[in-house]
Amino acid sequence: MGPADGPVVLLLHGWPYDIHTYIDVAPLLAAHGYRVIVPYLRGYGTTRFLRDDTVRNGQQSVVAVDAVALMDALGIEQAVLGGCDWGARSADIVAALWPERCRALVSVSGYLIGSQEANKKPLPPEAELRWWYQYYFATERGRAGYDQNLHGFAKLIWQLASPKWDFDDATFARSAASLDNPDHVDIVIHNYRWRLGLAEGEAEYDVLEKQLAEGPVITVPTITLEGDANGAFHPDPSAYATKFSGRYSHRTIEGGIGHNLPQEAPEAFAQAVFDVDPS
Repeated sequence: MGPADGPVVLLLHGWPYDIHTYIDVAPLLAAHGYRVIVPYLRGYGTTRFLRDDTVRNGQQSVVAVDAVALMDALGIEQAVLGGCDWGARSADIVAALWPERCRALVSVSGYLIGSQEANKKPLPPEAELRWWYQYYFATERGRAGYDQNLHGFAKLIWQLASPKWDFDDATFARSAASLDNPDHVDIVIHNYRWRLGLAEGEAEYDVLEKQLAEGPVITVPTITLEGDANGAFHPDPSAYATKFSGRYSHRTIEGGIGHNLPQEAPEAFAQAVFDVDPS
């Protein structure tokens, strides 16, 4: 969307959402002259693997590598990156490891780069409770439950993560259709099991994961965002402020805004893009 010769904004969605996270953001950016690209993550919507024997890998570095590969395929040297949930983590990783490809960054919930080692450390009980689905997915019962109740599960996550977002059935159904991808369950389960060290990654990404485990500082201009009613686990902004060494600011968006911030507060997200990339 937007002019083909405009500066590029690459927007990445999360789980269990889809490209419609940015349905109201994209037109605002396009009207401002940006070329807006909003791809499905692997395992969502129209994405397909070319080979049946390819590992359905969901580890953090792989999703970021997908974003860079898309930029390469489209001949895009540099873009403003924006993300929410998994998409924010992927945008963070691109900004950290390939800063020459990222002109600026807008990241919902801040710095989300992690590691298997860091994930060994237990959280306070209330925080662990918010990760209940991660531990459920660690079991075969959880895998089967997600597979058998895919839309119901996703809707529950939407409700818990954004308790004040009054989305209607049509809005949910539009995004839930993208979960009916033949590889979706495999990738989601692998992602959460990999985080806990219960599933192996692919060796070709070990070097990237080693870099990410060091918690690399992000040097590109960045604005982080958080909703005032985010029901999902999220770090306090003060915990990650030092992870951004370039021009940086944080904004808390008020008005009952939950986890899926770009869809709940599209104007605020778009304004962050305008402000982080004043050129």
